[in-house]
Amino acid sequence: MVDLEYLKKNPIQKFFYRFGNFFRGLPKAFANFFKMIWRGICAFAMRIASVFQEVYRAAKYGDWKTRMSFVVMGFGHITRKQVLRGFVYLLFEVIFILYLTLFGWKYLVKMGSLGDVAMAEEFNEELGIFEYIYYDNSMLILLYSVLTIFFICAFVYMWYQNLRTCNVLQEMEEIGKTLPNTKDAVRSMINEQYYKTLLAVPMLGILVFTIIPIVFMMLIAFTNYDQVHMPPSKLFDWVGTENFETILGGSGVTGPAFAYTFREVLIWTLLWAFFATFTNYILGMLVALLINKKGIRFKKMWRTILIFSVAVPQFVSLLLMSQMLAGEGIVNNLLKSWGWIEESIPFLTDGVAAKITVIVVNIWIGIPFTVLITTGILMNIPADLYESAKIDGASPLRMYMKITLPYMWFVTTPYLINTFVGNINNFNVIFLLTGGNPLSLDLQNAGQTDLLITWLYKLTYNEQNYSFAAVIGIITFVIIAAISLIFYNKSKAVKNEEEFM
Repeated sequence: MVDLEYLKKNPIQKFFYRFGNFFRGLPKAFANFFKMIWRGICAFAMRIASVFQEVYRAAKYGDWKTRMSFVVMGFGHITRKQVLRGFVYLLFEVIFILYLTLFGWKYLVKMGSLGDVAMAEEFNEELGIFEYIYYDNSMLILLYSVLTIFFICAFVYMWYQNLRTCNVLQEMEEIGKTLPNTKDAVRSMINEQYYKTLLAVPMLGILVFTIIPIVFMMLIAFTNYDQVHMPPSKLFDWVGTENFETILGGSGVTGPAFAYTFREVLIWTLLWAFFATFTNYILGMLVALLINKKGIRFKKMWRTILIFSVAVPQFVSLLLMSQMLAGEGIVNNLLKSWGWIEESIPFLTDGVAAKITVIVVNIWIGIPFTVLITTGILMNIPADLYESAKIDGASPLRMYMKITLPYMWFVTTPYLINTFVGNINNFNVIFLLTGGNPLSLDLQNAGQTDLLITWLYKLTYNEQNYSFAAVIGIITFVIIAAISLIFYNKSKAVKNEEEFM
């Protein structure tokens, strides 16, 4: 549509045009998302190819020092007076060999079966009694196998870096350049390469406490790890994509119930995230505008009250509201005493009422945060824009729609996306206010206000169904990643960074 035709439309037509245009662009956005993944795979493949080229160059053109580094890591560095770096490579190789032979290998060889015998009853001749002897533990086999695989990957990377730097040192030696010694290497670590030194420990922490647990959880999704197959007395085994087929496709005995529950919980999770995000955003912005409006007195007092409300721990507020809105809570008792109702309002015990209640309570909790965030942004909107609009005869509503809202939308789009994603995983509000209740016979281990994250918690904590919980965790991650990448890349905050500069 040309600009002239668009300008002829009234505001409502423009809104629906933009709304429809946005959703018409979603298929293209999803296609671009998968294209981006494909480009990443191709770039990774090219990187792997360059690694093989480097190893081939070291094998074909390397001297005897470089070729010895194929077997003894760091040999080429030590013989070229880079003792510290060469010793680090050699020490890593020794530790790797000891770990693999003494510990890691015995778990890695059992990863395919996850164990043969979990527990056996054997007779103790000395005591004259039967004892239970534990042998294989599927969880430990899987965990230590994952650790061993990561250790092997780290060793392969260090081995490659050892050969690559040997190639560089050999080339410097052949053209007569002075080779850096140990002092030069240390000086480089605290100067040019200081960022690597500084980030080494945090990156190791991310690997150990984030990446490895995520990989372990993803592998659990392809097993039958539940209360029936609970180590150490029982073994669990690989089941392939059976859990995904049960939850997504409804296969198996419990498949239809799980598939229906997943569909209902997913729909409510997305609805909750939408309303919890945009009700707080719009209402919080309006409250901030009201406080900042000329003529409003005691502005500092209102902002201080909002800061005090934020300072109260959220779980305290939620537990208090849960008690106040209970069947015999203070709210129902007051309404009864005033004669407004005869029976208690089922704020938390009726499905529809409970969903409305959690959204309203979330508004009460979330508006202060939004006000504090938007207040500073509103103060930075150029005042001459409003003055020019007033001269042209624009009404307050038109100034809000044409100046305030577009500016706020542009600046806070990343915040909105982050808030939406956070609400998908908003465990506190649902769990502390309703506990996921009210329960429903149609839902499998889930209540009518359960989100994916609270359903996952119940499956692990109450039902010990770790494999299905892992599947839900993976699906939630995929949903969040897709929403974040697609909507962030389609936002004007990314496409037109300099628009409001």
